[in-house]
Amino acid sequence: MPLIFRAERAELSNITMANQDYSVRQLLEMEACTNCQICAEVCPAVSASQDGELSGVFRMKGLKQILKSRTGLFRKLFGKQSPSEEAWRHFSDTVFRCTLCGNCQEICPVGIHLKDLWLSLRQDLVHSNFYPKKVDMIRDNLEESHNVFAEDNEERADWVEDMREAPEHGYLKDRAEIVYFTGCVASYFPLAQKIPMALAEILDRSGVDFTLMGEEEWCCGFPLLGAGLKEMLEEFKQHNLKAVRKKEARQVLFACPSCFQMWREYYPPEFEIAYASQFLLRLLRENKVRLKELPLRVTYHGPCDLGRSTRVFDEPREAIRSVPGIDFVELPHNRENCQCCGGGGNLEMIDAGLSSEIAKRKIDEVISTGAQAVVTSCQQCVRTMTTYVRRNKVPIEVMDITQLIHRALKR
Repeated sequence: MPLIFRAERAELSNITMANQDYSVRQLLEMEACTNCQICAEVCPAVSASQDGELSGVFRMKGLKQILKSRTGLFRKLFGKQSPSEEAWRHFSDTVFRCTLCGNCQEICPVGIHLKDLWLSLRQDLVHSNFYPKKVDMIRDNLEESHNVFAEDNEERADWVEDMREAPEHGYLKDRAEIVYFTGCVASYFPLAQKIPMALAEILDRSGVDFTLMGEEEWCCGFPLLGAGLKEMLEEFKQHNLKAVRKKEARQVLFACPSCFQMWREYYPPEFEIAYASQFLLRLLRENKVRLKELPLRVTYHGPCDLGRSTRVFDEPREAIRSVPGIDFVELPHNRENCQCCGGGGNLEMIDAGLSSEIAKRKIDEVISTGAQAVVTSCQQCVRTMTTYVRRNKVPIEVMDITQLIHRALKR
């Protein structure tokens, strides 16, 4: 074996051992970055803050410096020193002020899997003990209450009590064909609870055999990844799988794209999984849902975790257009280029001001279409945009696609 090749392989081995939060693929992909800075141009955090240090290209540069400073050979050859504690904390601050929207990955001309890389970087920063204090809160909440908001997990299905015609069993059955995995946001936030209420009534009226899991539903684990706490995921994953098995269900239904993405990418393919917009479209095509005319001009905001991450673009639009009387208009940035609303990546917990500024830019774009309402397919997007609209008295209605279909139901 040539000496140069042996040296390169040995150095890669050294880097891998010193940086175990990253896969070999990720370590190789970092070197493919051309510093083109296109990622900075499409980053919602950069646009909202006008701070280039929140960009992917700045993050990549800092990451490379940190990784190389850890390996003995680089230190000997180039005199690299480990970053100071102040530099670590500053870099960590920029890393966690990100919505993990995936726009940078979508636009990257060399195809670097940037979103996965940012998740590994957050995990590295947690292991290195340089992370926002809010991460400890997320960890404690999930360990103690099994949801990210530290609410009583026994109250996960209490929203059913607020429905007009809730069944006596409260949709908590011993067995059912389908488990509706509600998600933390829709379970606990009044703003978002209208989404499971709408979906449950639609499913009920369509004759769908479904059940909730109530307190047996734990967080899907997405906030753990965003907080750099991936080691905790396995316990949550195994619990949720066991709970679904107990219901003898064949399918799991989601109205939260982050939950859907987690089950799609991190859970074993033991059950069929479906997203609400896909499921609703099927019911509409089978004429199990009858709709009245609803004269309304709407646009559609595609959630990052549903659009860019899972490539669900067409079904929500087809479901919206199926409502008689709807005047549908696209956003200037749509489908894979849709701009984040500011609600992802745990950003609201880390930097609420930046999250709100990103939401402002989203709502400004919505207003430019002349739409009366913005429809989305995400409980967190509904919560983020509605919060901004209400606080700033913007005359735009925000709703989930389940709420739109529910409003158009023939009674």
